[in-house]
Amino acid sequence: MTTLVPADVDLTPIPFASLGLDDRIMRGLEDLKYKETRPIQSAVISLGLGGHDLIACAETGTGKTLAFLLPILHRLVTEPPAPHSRALILAPTRELVVQIEDDLHGLSYHTNVTSFAIYGGVAMDPQERALKAGADVLVATPGRLQDHMRQGNAQLDNVSVLVLDEADRMMDMGFWPDVRRIIQALPAKRQTLLFSATMPQEIVDLSKEIIHDPKYVQVGGTSAAARTITHEYHALPAAEKAGWLAGFLRRTPGPVLVFVRTKRGAERLALRLSGSGIRATALHADRSQERRQASVEGFRSGKYSVLVATDIAARGLDIDDIRYVVNYDVPDALDSYVHRVGRTGRSQKEGTALTLVSPEERRSFAAIEQAIEFSSRQSETR
Repeated sequence: MTTLVPADVDLTPIPFASLGLDDRIMRGLEDLKYKETRPIQSAVISLGLGGHDLIACAETGTGKTLAFLLPILHRLVTEPPAPHSRALILAPTRELVVQIEDDLHGLSYHTNVTSFAIYGGVAMDPQERALKAGADVLVATPGRLQDHMRQGNAQLDNVSVLVLDEADRMMDMGFWPDVRRIIQALPAKRQTLLFSATMPQEIVDLSKEIIHDPKYVQVGGTSAAARTITHEYHALPAAEKAGWLAGFLRRTPGPVLVFVRTKRGAERLALRLSGSGIRATALHADRSQERRQASVEGFRSGKYSVLVATDIAARGLDIDDIRYVVNYDVPDALDSYVHRVGRTGRSQKEGTALTLVSPEERRSFAAIEQAIEFSSRQSETR
């Protein structure tokens, strides 16, 4: 069994201006009002700039996207240009891929760095053209990138930096065989950065195959929710959940993110809430990419105050000021709970996670309750 020993790193916030980043990147940071690092960024950016391989474990919502984008951008703008893509970022969901590339666009606005998002559910032709043109940075889901590789569209022989974001989620979703095949097509000499909200032993062991002498950075617990989240639960029969939730949402300002177990359940609950006069929409894998994007953007803009989602949104959904996450169905594992509730309490803001527990779910909930410090009272008075 492989064990990881955390590197001796300083997590103290420091000004971005002190990191020695290229002036063009600093202008992007200034445009976005970023002035000082957060702990994961303090630890990771200097290691990334130093060319180290690394494994980073941090609570969700801690700012890790910026932690890997800044070293990549600095490397690309300070090295001579090259044909084909020079950096590859793999992420498990379309939503996360889109958000990473959006962040990259903002940071790289004053540079000549080009990027493109590669994900399923949309036409392959524009992606094929971008791949053949050689966008500097590819942000991709493993499955769709594999599709392009099989068709000979992807030229990955110049990739010098590989990022695996949400590695544990990629493993949970069965992407690891695709990840392995993609890595086999990359140059052996490269920098590899692996990020994960949790660090199960399988990830630790598999990292030996793809990472050379990595530095290990851990911020917070390896399977703990952010300390800015208050955890509450409400026990009630399953048949009463929808009515109780509708009443709760009428007196609770949004945005509120509600998690359910199944795609059909997400659609049904969103329709029922809408019928109760609540501005709700659904997000699940059976919706087209266009409808999924419309749901996310509608929730982000305030058109919808409630987003009812399956676990597809538990990772990568980065929306400011989500006040409540409601587990309509109890998740089946602690890691799933942590990933779901991590959509609130982000950026050191306070949030509340509320779990609705039916008698049939009590046993599943007990393991989560044992690991997480729930409020001593139920949320009946809300």
